[in-house]
Amino acid sequence: MDDTGATVEIPGAVRRIVSLVPSLTESVAATVPDALVGATDWCSHPADLDVARVRGTKNPDLDTIRRLRPDVVLANFEENRPQDIEALRAAGLAVWVTRIVTLEQAFASLERMFTRACRVEPPAWLAAARRAWGEPYAGPRRTAIVPIWRRPWMVAGRETFTGDVLRHLGVDNLYADHPERYPKIPLPELTARRPDLVVLPDEPYTFSAGDGPESFPGLTCALVSGRLLTWYGPSLVDAPALLRAALG
Repeated sequence: MDDTGATVEIPGAVRRIVSLVPSLTESVAATVPDALVGATDWCSHPADLDVARVRGTKNPDLDTIRRLRPDVVLANFEENRPQDIEALRAAGLAVWVTRIVTLEQAFASLERMFTRACRVEPPAWLAAARRAWGEPYAGPRRTAIVPIWRRPWMVAGRETFTGDVLRHLGVDNLYADHPERYPKIPLPELTARRPDLVVLPDEPYTFSAGDGPESFPGLTCALVSGRLLTWYGPSLVDAPALLRAALG
């Protein structure tokens, strides 16, 4: 069964993989590159990725995916739409769906994906990532808000991978208890919370030094790589050190 509890019939040998999730694409490319035959237009890592493109995560080209004859299609409960997953399954394709909202889930899900869906041993980089995140944070804690969009302003809310990554670094998301996962919050309310940090990633919205910090005068803003904050894959190996440096 995949992370959602769905039974997925995977062949004994997996030679053709289509990934509909950028971080899973990077994970497969770093582990079994010869098996990766298709990925979305948003799959930007590795930089030299040379496979068939199947449009976006929310509007995949189902006909192209079918023509690629994958042994397994890798998807995610948040990144990909249920109707697309069901359409691929109805076409007779094996679709393995991940569900990851914490670091521990990332490690367990990736190990399960490699062993059961890709039919390979877990890679060395996954063990290295576990070690990199293995030491519990013991210093003073700080509060943060994490805008992910503007016009309208949206932030990371409850049960997000982003929030759990920050928690492991001693930074507590002020909207972790919000009923929504990505709530729209007016800017005056965000600034009124007076967080210790405003964490501004460069994806999905491309916050930069000239686009974002000016909205939070008097508050400390940290520009961070969205890949380090939201991707679960090889980037997890270096993410703790790089994020600590970016967060100050």
